[in-house]
This record gives sequence, C-alpha cells and structure tokens, in this order.
Amino acid sequence: MVDPAEAISKARDAVTQRADLPGMSLMEHLEELRRRIVHSAIYLGVGFAVAWVFHDKLVDFIQAPLKNDGKSLNMIHPMDGMNLAIYVSLVGGAILAAPFILFQVWLFIAPGLYQKERRFVVPFMLATVGLFLAGAYFGYYWVLPSAVHILLDVFGKQFTSVISIDEYRGFFLSIILGLGISFELPVLIFFLARFGIVSPRFLWKNIRYAILAIFLVAGIICPMPDPVSMCIYALPLLSLYLIGIAVAWWVHPSRRKSQEAAQ
Repeated sequence: MVDPAEAISKARDAVTQRADLPGMSLMEHLEELRRRIVHSAIYLGVGFAVAWVFHDKLVDFIQAPLKNDGKSLNMIHPMDGMNLAIYVSLVGGAILAAPFILFQVWLFIAPGLYQKERRFVVPFMLATVGLFLAGAYFGYYWVLPSAVHILLDVFGKQFTSVISIDEYRGFFLSIILGLGISFELPVLIFFLARFGIVSPRFLWKNIRYAILAIFLVAGIICPMPDPVSMCIYALPLLSLYLIGIAVAWWVHPSRRKSQEAAQ
C-alpha cells in the first residue's frame, strides 16, 4: 500500500517545481474562478434548454429497460412527472455541456502548467468524456437491463411490482453515474502518475489488490450471482486498470528524466 507521507511529499515536490511559473494573486485567482464558474453555468443552462426540448424522448429513454421487461413507472406524488422531466433535462444538459465545462476547468488550471503540459487539453477532454460515455453505455445496455430482469422477474416474481418514479430515478443514476465515474480510472491514474504520486512499478506490484477491489465492485453492480457473470462485469474495469499502468509508464517523471538524460 502507498505511504501517505510519501504521497504527500511527492505532491508537495510537484507543486514546488512549478514555483518558476508566472504567478497570480489571490484576487486574480478568485476572479478567474468566478469567470469560469459563470461560463460553466451558462453552458449548463444552454444544455438544459436544448435537452428540455427533447425531455419526452429522454423520459422514454430511461424507461426503456423497464418497458422492455413489461414494467412501467408509477406516480406517487403529483409532481413526480414534472420532477422527472426536469431531472432528465438537467442530466442531458450536463452531458451536452460537459466538453465546454471541462474546457473551462482546463483554462483555470492551465496557468499552473508548463507549456509542454498544455498540449494534453484535447486528449484530456476526449478521454474524460469518451470514458464516461463508455461507462454509461455499458451500464445502460448491459448492467441495467440485467438488473431489472433479475430483481423484478427472479427475486420479485412473487410480488406485484410498483416502481415509483423517484426510486427508479435514484436506481438509474447510481448505475449509470457509478459506472461512468469508474471508467475514468485511466484519467485518474494519468494525473497521479504525472505528478509522481504513483508509479507504473507501484501499480503493477499492487495489481492483486486492484483485482480484489475490481471484483468487489463487480460483485456489487452485477445482478447475477454466478462467477462467470461477475467476471464479465469485472473485465472492462480490469482492462482499464492495465491501460492505466501503460499511461503511468508513459507520463511518469522518471521516464521523462531518463529521456532527457539520454538526449
């Protein structure tokens, strides 16, 4: 396991190495932060407005796994229908606005990066959005239909299904958002390795712990109890971890220093 003191020391060294970069005062940082937040809010508002035009189709989209299983949502409160329309529009708008919001985040942190590090802006945005959408796709077309079938038709076959809008909304979000975030593992490893907090050697040495954690996550999200199904769900996450090791080897400071010494 990683030593917390060593990780903090490496992070402090990474920050210290940037002392020669052009500085900004506290008020300038706050003004820049305010500007990026305002721009992000505008992009989110525009995305929400666009998604609201298609909110009926978005509602049908999130209900599809239930309808394909012969089930439907039930209103418990008079405002449930309106709340769901607002919810799907907000989530859809956030997805539409995500590239623009990520660009605002990049603009905020760019002054603290070297010029050669700023070339990662396009790969960063493509990887972040692409991996999240890949995780959401996997959750929607693989995990969610299986979960609905197993929970309602196998374990719930002796009962009458009354699925409320509010409860299903939380269930849907937990699967889609959870897998979308889980698929960001290579991006997380990229930043940890870039600042020297973890190394490819460390990641490979502790791969057994990573496999254990991945199978624990797969056991939680997998609706089917058999080991084969669990392995199918764990395979994408394990593949992402291995990709993360390759990314760590590519960007780790020790490799860059060896290349500079060779030149």
